[in-house]
Amino acid sequence: MFSLEQLRGFVAVAEELHFGRAAERLAMTQPPLSRQVMKLERAVGVRLLERDNRGVELTAAGAAFLEEARRLLRLAETAPDRARQIAAGATGTLRMGFTAASAYAVLPPVLRHLRRELPDVELDLEERVSREQVAALLGGEMDLGMGRPPFDPALASRLLAREALCVAVDEEHELAGLDRPVEAEDVRGLPVVMHDPVAARYFHELVVRSVDVDPRAVVHTVSQVLTMTLLVSAGMGLAFVPASVGRLGIEGVRLLPLRTSTPEPVELHLLWDRHSRNPALPRVLHALEDWHPLVDD
Repeated sequence: MFSLEQLRGFVAVAEELHFGRAAERLAMTQPPLSRQVMKLERAVGVRLLERDNRGVELTAAGAAFLEEARRLLRLAETAPDRARQIAAGATGTLRMGFTAASAYAVLPPVLRHLRRELPDVELDLEERVSREQVAALLGGEMDLGMGRPPFDPALASRLLAREALCVAVDEEHELAGLDRPVEAEDVRGLPVVMHDPVAARYFHELVVRSVDVDPRAVVHTVSQVLTMTLLVSAGMGLAFVPASVGRLGIEGVRLLPLRTSTPEPVELHLLWDRHSRNPALPRVLHALEDWHPLVDD
């Protein structure tokens, strides 16, 4: 194996094409420099320089190796600084999860904000439902999640965004022309496309707390808000969706405000392992503190 000193000696000789000038440039004498280059050639297994009375020339292998030697020296020079930056959280990689529904309105401004505040932190994104994010965080496969409660008490969490719960109807629906917020009485007995109680537990429980949905009125049960909204556009029934669905611009769907006990009951939280050793995590959390993705971006 060769050393950095051998690489520096070879690069100096290759650029000067003269051992004497290269030795002077490196503040050393010529004999040890010649030995460095010879040891390097033995380690590499090929002749890198042609030497004769007229001077020094690079071989074809030497010319190719020169570029690699320069690259290795650049890496050696920058590696300590990069290590310090990673240790300080100024750079590095953060593995972040998000739910499909959060991508409609919250995820894009979060990513833009983090790119501005922490441009050297690389975000490795993965779409997962909340319970899968919790498992990944506890298993060390993820650093930060964006999910819906409830969460495992072993994880730390912080509210990131709130939004309203709306009633999605097609343009021909009997509620489409309503000029006031929808009341629970208005939807009683009407066909409903409902959230799956297992795969979409958070939204299912939120809707059940907000509206008395008759199980006999449920015509379809799905797990994804996008699928639900597309079924609404086909006239299959009404659905209860977060206000951010309006950003999808699905043709033929109208969102109506729903009167709820809490004005913006749909919550999205940041969640993370309190014992995470990723130094970029505290900086990301700080960058997102006191910042609302649906207001400030």
